[in-house]
Amino acid sequence: MNSVRSRTKGINQAKKVKLLILDVDGVMTEGRILYSDRGKEIKAFYIGDGLGIRLLQSAGIGVAIISARESEAVTRRAEELGITQVYQGASRKIEVYRDILKNNQLRDEEVAYVGDDLLDLPLLKRAGFSVAVADSAPEVKKIVDYVTRKKGGQGAVREVCELIIKAQGKWKEVIRKLTED
Repeated sequence: MNSVRSRTKGINQAKKVKLLILDVDGVMTEGRILYSDRGKEIKAFYIGDGLGIRLLQSAGIGVAIISARESEAVTRRAEELGITQVYQGASRKIEVYRDILKNNQLRDEEVAYVGDDLLDLPLLKRAGFSVAVADSAPEVKKIVDYVTRKKGGQGAVREVCELIIKAQGKWKEVIRKLTED
């Protein structure tokens, strides 16, 4: 898809978003799994993505996580960011997605989904605003509304959060809240 057309379509779709749903590995992280010498899983999260999530929440937009894997690190990061809708071990992400929509009384067009790999395709096809990170699988990039400039775990989530906030005309309000004494 032409990048200008993609960006314009993405902005139009982002105006409707009430909930951002994120994949974890490859989106919130670089997609690498590290183990300590004691076998404990270690994940690295980009701090700027966390601020982007906080900014999005301050704009009144919810955030949820769906991951096929289970990780204590994801649970902890979600708690730090105030994300209460966290679904791990979701081998069939589409079922969890449907439950999220039902529980939040949302329609597909009110949801943004950010993914990077083949397991994300069913959700990307349904979400009103579908996003692939820059280093996503080619099959994923082909079908989405927007491809980030940043890679997963390196600012892609922040980019999406800012795009949604700005598309909805809430950027100045969010910055004002952030800088109030």
